Amino acid sequence: MLANPFKPRPAEGTVLVLGLGRFGIACARRLQELGMDVLGVDADLGLVNRYVDTLQHVVKMDSTDADALRQLGLDNISIAIVSMANLESSIITVLTLKEEGVPEVWAKASSRKHGEILKRIGADHIVYPEKSAGERVAHTVAGHLIDYFEFEDGFALARTLAPAFAWGRPLAASAIRTRHNITVIGLKRAGEDFIYADPETTILEGDELIVSGTKRDIDRFARIT
Repeated sequence: MLANPFKPRPAEGTVLVLGLGRFGIACARRLQELGMDVLGVDADLGLVNRYVDTLQHVVKMDSTDADALRQLGLDNISIAIVSMANLESSIITVLTLKEEGVPEVWAKASSRKHGEILKRIGADHIVYPEKSAGERVAHTVAGHLIDYFEFEDGFALARTLAPAFAWGRPLAASAIRTRHNITVIGLKRAGEDFIYADPETTILEGDELIVSGTKRDIDRFARIT
């Protein structure tokens, strides 16, 4: 089945995803699962045809063509995600989107310099997927964290095994927050659903804790046995 490049104008509040590579299609699929109206765009007809039955709206188009981009109805776009790997294409696309008044533009960057350029021309949020993935793998390989997500301001969320000193005690008694500057958001116990933590939550051996704090404090806490 071939994609029809002439789709009706998207509804107000549509999220525009430009570039349907691995990052772009992952965003588009998840947004659609979350109930968002998504319009996917790519210059590669093969990719467009691959996802024509996956996405509600998909269009073959070169997003560096400003006139073609305007024909999508950018006044109805609330958020745009620019996920092309090509430096020139992403810069031109971000510039056009901001000039046309798209309220919120997210852009994937392949390097810090790429990200700085995108920010200077108006991108509201810069994403470094390769860097983030690399850091998550490094923390996992190091053996003391199960999963890890870092924010730009040095704050992080992580999943780690509960240390022995906390076993069999409620959170209030183990005083993790007071002693280690770590907030336990919740825990996952084998065979059970996720539990939101409160001061009376008792931690058992083998529990996985979901914690928040600075990178340094989380790393230090996760190394406690």
